[in-house]
Amino acid sequence: MSHPRRLWLILVALAGLVLSLGTVPRAAEAAAAGTFRNPVGTKPDPFMTYFNGNYYLTMTEGDSIRIRKSPSVAGLLRASAITVWTDTDAGRNKNVWAPEFHRFNGRWYMYYTADNGIDDNHRLYVLESDGDDPAGSYHFRGQLLPPNHDKFAIDASILQQNGRMYVAFAGINQWQHNGIMIAPLSDPWTVSGNAVPINAAGGCSTIREAPEFLQRNGTTYMVYSTCDTGLPDYQLWQLSIPSTADPLVAASWTQRSGAIFSRNDAAGVYGPGHNGFFTSPDGTETWMVYGAKATSVTTYTNRVSRIQRIGWNADGSPSLGRPLAVGATQDLPSGDPGPSTAWINDDGRTSGNGSLALTGSWSSGTGCGVQCFWGDDHWSAATGATATLTFTGTQLGLLSVRDTGNGIAAISVDGGAETSVDFYGAIRVGEALTYLTPKLAYGTHTVRVRVTGTKSSASAGTVVSLDRAEIWTN
Repeated sequence: MSHPRRLWLILVALAGLVLSLGTVPRAAEAAAAGTFRNPVGTKPDPFMTYFNGNYYLTMTEGDSIRIRKSPSVAGLLRASAITVWTDTDAGRNKNVWAPEFHRFNGRWYMYYTADNGIDDNHRLYVLESDGDDPAGSYHFRGQLLPPNHDKFAIDASILQQNGRMYVAFAGINQWQHNGIMIAPLSDPWTVSGNAVPINAAGGCSTIREAPEFLQRNGTTYMVYSTCDTGLPDYQLWQLSIPSTADPLVAASWTQRSGAIFSRNDAAGVYGPGHNGFFTSPDGTETWMVYGAKATSVTTYTNRVSRIQRIGWNADGSPSLGRPLAVGATQDLPSGDPGPSTAWINDDGRTSGNGSLALTGSWSSGTGCGVQCFWGDDHWSAATGATATLTFTGTQLGLLSVRDTGNGIAAISVDGGAETSVDFYGAIRVGEALTYLTPKLAYGTHTVRVRVTGTKSSASAGTVVSLDRAEIWTN
């Protein structure tokens, strides 16, 4: 059962839960107006912008390019995927990675990388929108091909400086297979000169990729990712250049020493990188979207998209701070209309109008630590055991532990037909989105999770886990 809010806030204060711990900062304020929690997407390599009353988010999908659209960041996780591009050309319709979109002269240009099924055949491509809408439709414009670099290339981004346009990307240079390259553009879809390599530092000998740009007070900042994306030490570094300088002159770039955004073990955040920047709806705040995972195991899975606000250092450079725990409650961006989402923890605590009732045999504990919301979860392998979540709103998302010994649950909404949901995961992680109800009419609803005692052939057990539920009210 949920605790009365005032008593609970007093207990939290006495327990000394503070932001600096990096686990679930400000979770006690979750019921306040204007808050949300990550993730905003369940895939990696995110790019995001705010335009004409909506946020637009794209991520690596692999087989196509899709966009999620929502008037509030709090709604992105449940937003429907809009497919804006699927290619029939077998030479470039595999391993579609890292799309991002930029607006020039009332049209949107989608930059992405794809291959024919062979990784070293990744090349850069660009689409053009048919109207002034980031969500499409789009048509194919062509390949971005520097005369001196018809070889592996990924992670294109656009820089505008001194009235000229450039594409920066990761490609083969004398220092890395994935190294920073910059080439001039004569228009959003045409490369007009050779690519120039940049000898960027990175704390490891491999990987310099996903360059992104911020411009402020006469300086251009390039933030890029280093080390392999499967490693927990994937991180962000920075180069800078005066906004009046030529970015094709490699010596004009100044290297900042050390990572500016990296793993935060205390908050259960590993491998934060491949980021983008966007502004709040009212233009007063700068935010970052990035990918990260909740395990220190080397893996290319479990990379989800998260956002958090950034600040500025005394020298004017971006201050990205520390990665927040995935369930950390944050204020909505300035001007974001919300509404806030609410949560129900696995022990019944809630920030809104919700409750949890368990029947049958369930266990609980804190073994998942920082991987889980509030550091705990409930689990059961007892066939027929149930967990019933009651909430007032329009939609509920269930975030759970996935693990090698997890099995299959049967989930029903308002007593309707059951849906089978597999809680298995090859690597243990917490707060993974396992189920999202359909959007419902506003009111009081129930979601019942039933342990079936069955499992997939890959799993070693039939455990079903509860970590937290996220509730939408609109």
